[in-house]
Amino acid sequence: MDSFTHIALGAIIGEAYAGKALGKKAMVIGALAQSLPDVDFVMSFWLRPVDNLLAHRGFTHSLLFCITAATLLGLLMAQWHRSAGISKKRWILFFGLQLSIHVLLDAFNSYGVGWFEPFSHLRVAFDILYVVDPFYSIWLGIACLALLLLKSNSPARKNWTGVSLALSTIYLLYAIYNKGTINNDVKSALHKKTIVYSRLLTTPTPLNNWLWYIIAETDSGYHVGYRSVFDGVDSINFTFFPRQASLLHALEDNEDLQKLKRFSQGYYTIERRDDALLFNDLRFGQIAGWSDPRAMFAFHYDLLHPDANLFVVQQGRFSNWNKKTVRVLIRRIAAIRQADSQ
Repeated sequence: MDSFTHIALGAIIGEAYAGKALGKKAMVIGALAQSLPDVDFVMSFWLRPVDNLLAHRGFTHSLLFCITAATLLGLLMAQWHRSAGISKKRWILFFGLQLSIHVLLDAFNSYGVGWFEPFSHLRVAFDILYVVDPFYSIWLGIACLALLLLKSNSPARKNWTGVSLALSTIYLLYAIYNKGTINNDVKSALHKKTIVYSRLLTTPTPLNNWLWYIIAETDSGYHVGYRSVFDGVDSINFTFFPRQASLLHALEDNEDLQKLKRFSQGYYTIERRDDALLFNDLRFGQIAGWSDPRAMFAFHYDLLHPDANLFVVQQGRFSNWNKKTVRVLIRRIAAIRQADSQ
């Protein structure tokens, strides 16, 4: 999830866990603890973009890191705050809870999390929440602001804490329900279209949990489409994108290419565009693909011009967004379709 969500969630958990003992200081400690795994962002200052892709959400998001960091921080905090009356065990549990929630929540996005580093490079991704989902985070942000403004002894603090955590949890459960519903709908649609697929990926489109982006993998490429939880029809329009792996013959020994294949978990296409040879990681969606089914993919890496690939995940995420594409997104979420559409 985004940094704002981790900070707000960490602060609220800190308030719930140690607010009585530490006052508002518990919120500060909680926010810092919840944000700790994202310390890996500093590596982007010296790592090449393709190496940073694999380093981000790697070891600092692993179970080993959580256990080690929670133990060390818990022991240190027990020494620094002896007067608070919180035992070493409770401090360790506090940091363990914060770090575990961080790496668990990040696994709900498409990027993937290296829970088992350094023993395995497997990335865990549930593809249930978009990395920035205001409908999950808004309750936490409002509550965090209220807790900062309220006095430390205010009885209302307990209500703000409990309600915000309950609402964000309910939304998360709702998102899980949406994921299951969408998967069932997509499998039914693929069956009716007699599309034989080997893997299926469904993940939310930007900033919401109602319109979902779909990838159905075949031997030669991918069927890409969109499905709203409010769609009444059982048909889905798919656009086929060939993998075009044959374009890579001259680059099979390219180190960047091998790392990108690993990072993409096999969901990639290759395309020539002007003088560029683009590696597209399909998991991050298209640039307003709900408006243009043939739109470029948000994550595209130029294999022939490595120096042009700064911020590769971000470079296409919100480009070409305008009033029209936002309006189409809202209409598509609401299942309001054009007369000539599916």
